[in-house]
Amino acid sequence: MGEATIRDVARRAEVSVASVSRALNGLNNVRGETRERIMAAAKELGYVPHAGARSLSLARAHAIGVVLPDLHGEFFSECVRGMDREASRRGYLLLLSNMHDDSEQAAVALRAMRGRVDGLLVMAPHIPLEALERALPATLPAVLINAPGEIASRPALRLDNRAGARAMVEHLLGGGHRHIVHIAGPEGNVDAQERAQGFRDALAELAPDMPVRIISGDFNEEAGEAAAREIVASSAPCDAVFAANDMMAIGCLHTLRQAGKRVPEDIAVAGFDDVPLARYLALTTIEVRIAEIGARAVSRLIDMLEGKGADTRTELHEPQLIARATTAARVNGAAHG
Repeated sequence: MGEATIRDVARRAEVSVASVSRALNGLNNVRGETRERIMAAAKELGYVPHAGARSLSLARAHAIGVVLPDLHGEFFSECVRGMDREASRRGYLLLLSNMHDDSEQAAVALRAMRGRVDGLLVMAPHIPLEALERALPATLPAVLINAPGEIASRPALRLDNRAGARAMVEHLLGGGHRHIVHIAGPEGNVDAQERAQGFRDALAELAPDMPVRIISGDFNEEAGEAAAREIVASSAPCDAVFAANDMMAIGCLHTLRQAGKRVPEDIAVAGFDDVPLARYLALTTIEVRIAEIGARAVSRLIDMLEGKGADTRTELHEPQLIARATTAARVNGAAHG
């Protein structure tokens, strides 16, 4: 037996094809009893609406394009998990693409979405604002996440990276740490820049006599491992490491322990993001509620698409410190749990 068609559903429910179409597309001009009969018939027959036909009937694809800097790693998978949960709840599908550190690739990725999706979610902390604005299709609604600035008429969500960095510096200073090293994220990435600047500003205000030491990184574990090797080989004192994301912190943590350093007794280690793995490693970090931000971005976009709101303001999300076992207070230079 072939796949069930909309006509099969109409015959089973004893209604017109038009009524089936209206019911399955969520329109209001179908009586409740009729809608229930149609949905039951569709379920019994295993009927799956044809996406192309549905798009033509509604002039919408019920699909959202998601463009991220990368599709690998715990941060992005957690973000997509939140997006997918909210999109599914509201009857939309996600179409994923990525754009690395290339403005041209960003333009290609965004252009490829035209005609296939109703709107866009774009996370582009690494793309210059002017290039991002040029690349965004003018006719597609879009919500920006952690963009390097604001674009008129484009709603946005941003993370208060400076506040997160300050909270971590306060935590480490409060624990008695006096030689803190920051492992920065990639150059040109606005999240990395703001976290590094927040680190500098917090030290300048709270511990002006302390040296500011920053090691370059790229948000990958290998950068954390390389930074740890540099710290171990250096004669400069270090009693705490604050990495600009959890993956670099995890790489650093692993390599420090391999080098015989006790964490946190010799060197405390902290990250930023609170990816799921951080909990299992008892990593002190800055929680940004990644999945919630993804879900909120989807909600704002769908509200726009469905005419429920045209709010173009930028939402600023403030992260929170999560203190775990990889940092501990120090008394007279020694850590205690």
